[in-house]
Amino acid sequence: MNQAPTESQNTGMRTFIIIWLSQVLSLFGTAMSGFALTFWAYGKTGQATPLAMVGFFFVTPMTLLGPFIGAIVDRANRKLMMMMSDLAAAITSLVILLLYLSGNLEIWHLYVMALIGGIMNGFQWPAYSAAISTMLHKSQYTRANAMLETAGAASGILAPIFAGALIGPLGVSGLLAVDLCTASVAITVLLLSRIPQPARSEVGAAARGNFFKESLMGFGYIFRRPSLLGLQLVFLFANLFHNLGYAVFAAMILGRTGNNAQMFGTVNSAGALGALLGGIVMSAWGGFKRRVHGVLLGWAGAALFGMVLLGTGQSLPFWVVGLFLGNMFSPLINGSNQAIWQAKVEPDIQGRVFGTRRLIAWLVTPLAALLAGPLADRVFEPAMREGGAWAPLFGKLVGTGPGAGIGLMFFIFGLAALAVGLGGYLFPVIRDAETLIPDHDSEQVATPSET
Repeated sequence: MNQAPTESQNTGMRTFIIIWLSQVLSLFGTAMSGFALTFWAYGKTGQATPLAMVGFFFVTPMTLLGPFIGAIVDRANRKLMMMMSDLAAAITSLVILLLYLSGNLEIWHLYVMALIGGIMNGFQWPAYSAAISTMLHKSQYTRANAMLETAGAASGILAPIFAGALIGPLGVSGLLAVDLCTASVAITVLLLSRIPQPARSEVGAAARGNFFKESLMGFGYIFRRPSLLGLQLVFLFANLFHNLGYAVFAAMILGRTGNNAQMFGTVNSAGALGALLGGIVMSAWGGFKRRVHGVLLGWAGAALFGMVLLGTGQSLPFWVVGLFLGNMFSPLINGSNQAIWQAKVEPDIQGRVFGTRRLIAWLVTPLAALLAGPLADRVFEPAMREGGAWAPLFGKLVGTGPGAGIGLMFFIFGLAALAVGLGGYLFPVIRDAETLIPDHDSEQVATPSET
């Protein structure tokens, strides 16, 4: 039964928009500081591996601990979980700032802070996703998720340009200070906002038990629904190939441009603009009626433009166009997939199920981060130098010299990701996921929550 949004859900949308605006501002600060630290790390080492390792230490804990974090989110106050995540991000930025100002900042410090930040960031996504299910009507899910996608994009348009221009006069410390200020705004807005707890469903009541049992229930829930598992396997393989390229994306651009911060910032801003435009289109359009098309066609488009075209580019216009077009598909992919899961999974167990869902989709992401740096530094980059072993074969395709080997990685792995996206249509269990699994509110009537 498709009911119109209630007055409380319309109020929830207004609250969501206020929180969303504060997150845009906070992400602007985060993007500024991330740009500064990437530039600092590459300038210090001149290698792709350290940049990839920061991503490894950030992604690995939130991936492996996802089911346990999800169980905590379902048991706890979701607004508190979101605030704790933002606070942890602010604290890690403060620690890095103090280390930098004292002249003691080392690469390994970034690994430690990324590890801590990854654990705490693991609470943000399932808590935020589950909160949308209680604040909004399901007809608003796709637009709300598209807005979340545009949050990072909106902040990312100006952040790289500002960071590239301000890193000279303000330095790394100044950009880290901006991050702290914007994070405080986001925490304050969450503190003053009302985010309702979910009603208890029959499935949620049946899943109650000890912490370990609740942490693992997401696996049983997903494995009993092959269509949901199939969707996540698409993400697993597509993420593997995507991250084998993007884990060393910064090294490719900085290597090809001679460590030019302004050009690196321009390319990143173009990508953010593409994601923003894609999010605006999704917010207005709402996506395909059959959302699975948004997932599969979105992955195909992102791979074709954001990897294949980007990897073969040897000048700024190609990188700008490739990243712009590739990132336009990100809101379509994630907004469509998120809306499917929010409609199918009962809100009071979404923390656990979404934590497991992330584990499945991102299981190979830490592996990609570990492999990408050594593949670039020891295999592809040496082979694509002037006179390298592969230069005669691929030189006309991606060029030669610094960054060309990583460009070849983007091309090869982009073709693989394209095959994953289109290949999903070969499996009815994935292609017909939305009709094979009923919406959660069509199966039962929820009982009032006791919390």
